[in-house]
Amino acid sequence: MRIFLDANILSSAAKSAGAVRRLLELLRGAGHECWVDGFVIAEARRNLELPAPSSLAEFDRLLTSIRVAAIRMPDRELDLELPLVEKDRPILAAAIHLHCEALVTGDRTHFGELYGRSIRGVTIHSPRSLAEELFGPAAPIS
Repeated sequence: MRIFLDANILSSAAKSAGAVRRLLELLRGAGHECWVDGFVIAEARRNLELPAPSSLAEFDRLLTSIRVAAIRMPDRELDLELPLVEKDRPILAAAIHLHCEALVTGDRTHFGELYGRSIRGVTIHSPRSLAEELFGPAAPIS
């Protein structure tokens, strides 16, 4: 499965060896492709630079095991039909453009109402819901 990672997933995995990093390890170990684009990388790096600069080395290490796409050119027609605030549209649009089957994000504020919904072939998940769908309810990500 092709899975697009939101910036908060990358920054969480870089900051802590907890559940999100474990989920990424499980995904890669099971042969799933984890994808990000330049937009996500820039946002995640900004989220780490001031509050957690010691996490940048782990962030760079994580990027070596994730597929990275260039920032896509905006598609105004697609962007306008996405049910998200403007700042989050590029995330879902990139997942659609890269033909990912899933988008995983911890952003409950902007994506929470969309968890479990499929938009243009991309199902939006929380880390927990993705783990449960792929590895069962007892997914070892705690």
